[in-house]
Amino acid sequence: MGPSTSMQPGDPASVRQLFEQIAPSYDRLNDTLSLGLHRLWKRQALAYLAPRPGQRLLDLCCGTGDLALLLAAKVRPGGEVLGLDAAAAPLELARQRAAQQAWLPVEFCLGDALATGLAAGRADGAVMAYGLRNLADPQAGLSEMRRLLRPGGRAAVLDFNRPEDPGGIVARFQRFYLRQLVVPLARQADLEAHYAYLEASLARFPTGPQQEALARQAGFSQIRHRPLAGGQMGLLELVA
Repeated sequence: MGPSTSMQPGDPASVRQLFEQIAPSYDRLNDTLSLGLHRLWKRQALAYLAPRPGQRLLDLCCGTGDLALLLAAKVRPGGEVLGLDAAAAPLELARQRAAQQAWLPVEFCLGDALATGLAAGRADGAVMAYGLRNLADPQAGLSEMRRLLRPGGRAAVLDFNRPEDPGGIVARFQRFYLRQLVVPLARQADLEAHYAYLEASLARFPTGPQQEALARQAGFSQIRHRPLAGGQMGLLELVA
């Protein structure tokens, strides 16, 4: 049996509450738990997006804004980046970061990645890092992302990878990592229940091939799911 958690995967209120509570420790724990490698994986997502000066880009489920700020540095001059998240506490940290780099063309707004209210085709590119797994409906999230992109616009979706074989070595290592490393370290920060949620959220998350099928249904024209970190992470690379 995996660790129990009161956080309900896919429930918008539970997910929002989780990220409101962990926001102050989120970046520090991510660096510790991934040995800083989450920054490398995010840069791989950015490399696929290939941001250029003058582009309008979106960071959906932007959290504390690290990826949005990297994108904003690439679209100068003339471009802009909009970061959107459903939780207010991470956005406040993102705005504080942006204020220290006031020259960057970035804005952060509270919003729902399933129904952003933004104009169709407004974006040249979009990224979502560790957000798709937390959405109530991943299919709807990909459809909304496709709606926001101009034809030919790129999207990069980075998240944990759910192995296809639950009894295979990749899945076994992932369970070991989550139960024996992630949860104990989170316990030290009084966030055990919040990080135990990770395994529960992975149990309902589409596999790489399933994500490719959902993206096809959402209307993307080019689709590839690429395993990272020995299959522990995955990058869904899309073209509208």
